[in-house]
Amino acid sequence: MPTSTTLWGKWRYRFKTMVRYRLMFLTSAPIFLTLIALIGITVYWSIHYTWQSALLDVSERLGVAENSIELIQEKQANHVKAFADSYEFITHVRGKKPDEAELQQWVAEQRHRYKLDFLRFHRVDTIENKFRFLDLTRKESFFDVLTAKELKELSQDLTIRAQTPILDGNQVEGRGLVSRTVIPIYNETNDLIGFLDGGLLLNNSTSLVDTIRDLIYPSKGDSLRPVGTLTVFLDDLRVSTNVPLNSEVRQGRAIGTRVSQEVKQSVLVEGQEWVNLAFVYDAWYITAYKPLHDQYDNVIGMLYTGYLLWPFVTTYMTNIAEVSITTLFLLLISSLLVYRGSRDLFVPIEHIHRVVKMIQLGKETRIGHLGLDENHELAMLAKQFDNMLDLLKQRKNELQKAAEGLECKVQDRTASLKEKTEELELHIQLLNQTRDKLVISEKLAALGELTAGIAHEINNPTAVILGNVELIQFELGDDSKRVTEEIEAIHAQIDRIRNITRSLLQYSRQGGVQDEITWQHVNPIIEESVTLVKTGAKKRDISFETQLDAHTCVEVNRHQLLQILVNLQMNGIHAMQGKGRLVISSEDWIEGGKSQGAIIHVQDEGCGIKEENLKRIFSPFYTTKREGTGLGLSVSQSILSQSGGELKVASEWGKGSVFSIYLPERTENELKITNL
Repeated sequence: MPTSTTLWGKWRYRFKTMVRYRLMFLTSAPIFLTLIALIGITVYWSIHYTWQSALLDVSERLGVAENSIELIQEKQANHVKAFADSYEFITHVRGKKPDEAELQQWVAEQRHRYKLDFLRFHRVDTIENKFRFLDLTRKESFFDVLTAKELKELSQDLTIRAQTPILDGNQVEGRGLVSRTVIPIYNETNDLIGFLDGGLLLNNSTSLVDTIRDLIYPSKGDSLRPVGTLTVFLDDLRVSTNVPLNSEVRQGRAIGTRVSQEVKQSVLVEGQEWVNLAFVYDAWYITAYKPLHDQYDNVIGMLYTGYLLWPFVTTYMTNIAEVSITTLFLLLISSLLVYRGSRDLFVPIEHIHRVVKMIQLGKETRIGHLGLDENHELAMLAKQFDNMLDLLKQRKNELQKAAEGLECKVQDRTASLKEKTEELELHIQLLNQTRDKLVISEKLAALGELTAGIAHEINNPTAVILGNVELIQFELGDDSKRVTEEIEAIHAQIDRIRNITRSLLQYSRQGGVQDEITWQHVNPIIEESVTLVKTGAKKRDISFETQLDAHTCVEVNRHQLLQILVNLQMNGIHAMQGKGRLVISSEDWIEGGKSQGAIIHVQDEGCGIKEENLKRIFSPFYTTKREGTGLGLSVSQSILSQSGGELKVASEWGKGSVFSIYLPERTENELKITNL
């Protein structure tokens, strides 16, 4: 069995030598890394915003609860005022020497009628009582803490109702948290005779907190925010709540329990609101606390609302897991499709590569049938390569026979011309060298055509790589800055490959099969070329200006014209050393008042071209750039000449150059290249 080291070495060799695996790695690695990054960013921002949304939600619900209590207090105040303005009360209070005990009993009995927990009339008998109760009328309704004695003065049953046993201890809280409304009462001469005191007791008022809870948590089917809880605190003690004693089964009420020290310090001591995670009796809750103030703005208690954290977290993590599993499943399917597609593409190429290696080793073999459609480009390439090998073998045999015949003639003449033996031997040596050069020349010609074919095929996967890299860069947005150097390196190498293969392909296949020439508007082609060049020149300080005024349609090969425009624009960018203004314009070609076609100008602000070099710039392999091939302008020249087009250049050294493309309405097979 092969060891792990052997398998690793095998795959390492495949990665270094086989295009299929390198292309799959270059295509898949960015996708995997991008997906992982996107999942991480999505989870992070989702947690952040979901948590902020939860805190905002519970804060808003606390505000609704506070408004509900204010409405209850307003309703309470209206009831007290309604009783004070009632005919029965006025008659009893203003009657002549009413029985005080009978009056107080009658007033206390009216509290049920007006839905109050206590209702009492305080007769003004001293100056001290007068000012004490006047101080309580500053607010229409307010919260107050009353002792057991004060509760008993208001109503006999309030003392018992207010008692709250403190859990985990033997003490009982006897004070009462009440919502009071105190209004002054005047006689018919507008003299102050007393105060009417009415309100609600909040201790053990479960119906109150349940009513408000049902108002602020109307939906019971929300998995993220299950049924919430509401609590009214006297100091740090829960005197009215629907927080359960057991959060798992939601049984009982946690009346008589205390708030956590952290919340107590923030709300009761510092008087601030608390909107955060907090431990509520036996579980963690998403909570919001707000202090309750008396009429003197002292903090006497708290108002709380919140809901359990664990159901919220469970539902959220379930959703994240479902999204992640779905994403990974789609990624797996995509990977399988990419692998299958690359295998179908590169198996024929690898077979061609093996045949070339065997030819180099001197073995007589052929590519043969690749299992592809006859019109497939690789199948046509293989057929042409086999034909070239057959032709090469035929010519090699002919050369061999010619050499053998020549040697026979030389031997026949050697017998009669012994004095010229040395000279004839020298001629034979020269002839042999000539024969070898011819053989090498034929081989190079054949391999040159093969190289052009393979270069053409390499352009297709190169375009796929470029498209995927640009898509990755677009999807990443601002996050692409972290891998800017790697993306730029990929762009640079792809551009280099495409420039070399494009130049080799077109220069080696002059006069071959060309793409279809059709009627075209030149402006869309110009805009597409500018878009392509902008994409490759993002890191350069180049401003592009277009003025497209051409309206005439011309017969042109769209792809070849696009290539020429991109080449001229890139030459202008290089001439400006990546900084400056590039102007691309078009106009109708009018001569003698008659439309001849369209003209495209590409103007740069570069260094310009010296006058002595203007006649050489269209020569093959002439270039002034260190990494240039010298084929760009010569290829453009050749392409335009096939369709009757014309390429002109005007340049001033140190100021820039203008390349003008003249495109006739109908193609002509004549060469028109002029240097100005």
